[in-house]
Amino acid sequence: MSKRIAVILAGNGVYDGSEIYESVITLLTLDQKDAQVQCFAPDIPQMHVVNHLTGEVAEGESRQVLVEAARLARGEIKDIKEARVEDFDALIIPGGFGVAKNLSDFAVKGAEMSVEPSVLSLVQGFKAADKPVGLICIAPTLAVAIFGEGVKCTIGQDPDTAAAIKTMGGDHVTSEVDEIIVDEANKLVTTSAYMMAGRIREAASGITKLVDQILTMA
Repeated sequence: MSKRIAVILAGNGVYDGSEIYESVITLLTLDQKDAQVQCFAPDIPQMHVVNHLTGEVAEGESRQVLVEAARLARGEIKDIKEARVEDFDALIIPGGFGVAKNLSDFAVKGAEMSVEPSVLSLVQGFKAADKPVGLICIAPTLAVAIFGEGVKCTIGQDPDTAAAIKTMGGDHVTSEVDEIIVDEANKLVTTSAYMMAGRIREAASGITKLVDQILTMA
């Protein structure tokens, strides 16, 4: 039987949502492995909207995370509150600043961060059910809040983000762009992707390995 994978998206676009290349590589690799995929996102307002042409915040503009994430999922997406752990074998969260702005407040609070309640509840449900979780790019900043102190993960080599993970109690492992870090005890797989990648094929190298490992563990 094909594996059933839940994918959590954080909007649409690297600066205020899910990183598009990372999301597409994840979904493509899952499809190539004949996995059944369902995308989810919280039905909440984005922290803010960023003009991706200028990189500036679009003042006075607001967007919903679920509505924007639907662009990435071609409309095949559900409110995260509809997700049930028992329906899936594993879960993956691609990166993008939306993870640090919409799925959590890491972008504002750093090591004092908290995870959006519906996201935290679902991912902790996978942990409790002993089902594997994959966190890509900046998403490993959620790891300590989900799995507790001592969890092993990577965001690559960014010193400030790595320091924040360590401050929260995580065991950050320095890694190369094409590497994955596996915490066997927590069934957590992480990779740096665009925290380090300079081109799409570099991001794909780690993400493909992460997906393969998640499917093996599922």
